[in-house]
Amino acid sequence: MPAIAIIGAQWGDEGKGKIVDLLAEKVNMVVRFSGGSNAGHTVVNPCGEFRMHLIPSGIFHREVTCIIGNGVVIDPAVLLEEIEELKGHDVAVDRLFVSDRAHLIMPYHLLLDGLEEEARGSGALGTTRRGIGPAYMDKAGRLGIRTGDLLEKGAFLERLRLVLDQKNRILTRVYEAQPLVLEEVYEKYCHYGELLAPFIRETDLMVQEALERKEKVLLEGAQGTLLDVDFGTYPYVTSTSTMAGGACSGLGLSPMKLDGIIGVFKVYTTRVGSGPMPTELLDETGELIREHAHERGATTGRPRRCGWFDAVVGRFSARTNGFSSIALTRLDILGVLPSLKICTAYRLEGKTLINPPSSVAMLARCEPLYEELPGWQTDISPIRRFKDLPREARNYVKRLEELLDCPASIISVGERREQTIMVSEPL
Repeated sequence: MPAIAIIGAQWGDEGKGKIVDLLAEKVNMVVRFSGGSNAGHTVVNPCGEFRMHLIPSGIFHREVTCIIGNGVVIDPAVLLEEIEELKGHDVAVDRLFVSDRAHLIMPYHLLLDGLEEEARGSGALGTTRRGIGPAYMDKAGRLGIRTGDLLEKGAFLERLRLVLDQKNRILTRVYEAQPLVLEEVYEKYCHYGELLAPFIRETDLMVQEALERKEKVLLEGAQGTLLDVDFGTYPYVTSTSTMAGGACSGLGLSPMKLDGIIGVFKVYTTRVGSGPMPTELLDETGELIREHAHERGATTGRPRRCGWFDAVVGRFSARTNGFSSIALTRLDILGVLPSLKICTAYRLEGKTLINPPSSVAMLARCEPLYEELPGWQTDISPIRRFKDLPREARNYVKRLEELLDCPASIISVGERREQTIMVSEPL
């Protein structure tokens, strides 16, 4: 049976949490493969409304095994808080497991993230200050501490002593901040290790064994393609791979096992934080979309920047990931607008571009070229069949499919699980 990846196709916040929650009832395992607590997946289902930061959105299905893979950086305090919140809503967590190879966010990561962002001044990247970047820097620099290290207290102490000595020199000499106390950090993380010990496993083997049993495995991405550290709008990106390729390295899966890739697109564009966004609407229309859709970051609560659908970066995302189908979310939101625009190309210094430039300086100078379509100005949230949508809504979806050269398998017309049109079977 297949492994299917769910990938954010824009700048994150596309509604991946709902799509994973929806599809999880048809699979045996859901695996989160990248990012950290900077991600926020909002899920609304019969259990309530939840904002998941680390735990896979499949946790609400009792028989589904949920795994946090090695590609995720974990703040143990956030993870334990999420576990307790789920328990408080009678959501079982006995089928939740964490990779012993996943790196930990340490107190110095949180401190350095904030200090480094402040030091950038007007050039700040707009990070969530959750320690994500510094944790991935240590992972690449071979200074990281992993969840499995917490299970070996003696080795953990020696590792922490070495790393903390270096971090304290940076904190005190570069930023003139107070140093961290070794014993305090050690005791706190040993306590975290005791609480997390029942969840820590060799999860790469668990995924492989599930596939050998012909079970279905859903791979849950975080953030979006345009925040990918290699192919996103660098340097206004996250610190890891958010794309389909990252799904394999982020949980220890052969690319040969990947059978499908579903790209999740919001039917307009949003972005949180700094960086260029060619179709951004700094007018009443942008504000109308923001307020009608309650567009605020699930992690930070910051207002999201809103704009028309950008098919230029959309095509780039579809091409680099190789989507087998797409899921379109928030189609109901556009029902308040009399007409809609889609960016089909850019104009830059007299030239027409159909592919986004890699340079953010050039992207910031790009002028979007639009085509306009009529809106439908009616509530479509009760609709469950594609053919029952207003003709204008069907035409809008079909135009997005044409521009992205990929069929839509799922259309979301509301935040709840049941507010969904299944155009075709994506699994």
